[in-house]
Amino acid sequence: MSATLLIEQLINGLQLGTMLFLMASGLTLVFGVMGLINLAHGSFYMVGAYVTALTTASTGSFLLGLAAGSLAAAAAGAVVELLVIRRLYHRSHLDQVLATFALILIFSEGTRWLFGSSPLWLSPPEWLAGSVALPGGARYPVYRLMIIAVGVLIAAGLYLLISRTRLGMRIRAGESDREMIGALGIDIRRLYTLVFALGAALAGLAGSLVGALQSVQVGMGEPVLILAFVVIVIGGIGSIKGALLGAILVGVVDTLGRIFLPALFGLFMSPSEAAGVGTALAAMLIYILMAVILAFKPQGLFAAHD
Repeated sequence: MSATLLIEQLINGLQLGTMLFLMASGLTLVFGVMGLINLAHGSFYMVGAYVTALTTASTGSFLLGLAAGSLAAAAAGAVVELLVIRRLYHRSHLDQVLATFALILIFSEGTRWLFGSSPLWLSPPEWLAGSVALPGGARYPVYRLMIIAVGVLIAAGLYLLISRTRLGMRIRAGESDREMIGALGIDIRRLYTLVFALGAALAGLAGSLVGALQSVQVGMGEPVLILAFVVIVIGGIGSIKGALLGAILVGVVDTLGRIFLPALFGLFMSPSEAAGVGTALAAMLIYILMAVILAFKPQGLFAAHD
């Protein structure tokens, strides 16, 4: 295993981790503040990707597409919260799961009806299409490095929002005692709508960024949603710091496992057997990681207010 390959795959894992953080941070905010299990979170990821692809194609501006995708996801989140989610806060988690699963089907079939089943394609702008040199002479795409930078900036922004602003104080209070902040005159319904829209916007931004790395298609948010749930369970439900660390762990472990486990088993197995066993074990690796962490820290790595 060369050092260059290891460095390249570590950066790939970090890029996957930052994308997962954008998804998981919104998911953990919604669950921490509202106590809501939102299976439709991946649909906002898809909305962001579609709107970004369409806006970029029509205007020629990738940055405008990113902004439009995030805002469209936020608007979709606000509408869903007002029309559907608001009726679920005092219902059981089973009702929340069933209702938000129905939203997945509505978003997927609505998108297919509007845009068809064929995938859309989104290319990075020319100023992000180059590559930089890694130690050892390999090249790494600038666009993937930009995704990492955006993830770091969003993490810093969320930390400042939660810890340094009046809105963040209300969000933390909403996690602790929602009845009390309602009694103090704070409009808890408006706070819930704002938090839900913020979570949707983060998911939309993640979809907008990843849309330039893969095809934009119906159902693209569901596989990422599963990984995002693993992230928040590992990091601690309701913790932004936990979402960041959990996302990086999941991204790096998943990436390195898929690349190097088949090669490891190839040292004492035939190539076909090594590929089969290594690929199967790599697919289970993040769930094994989750089980090990929960065995020692059942609440995840961080408490909800960390």
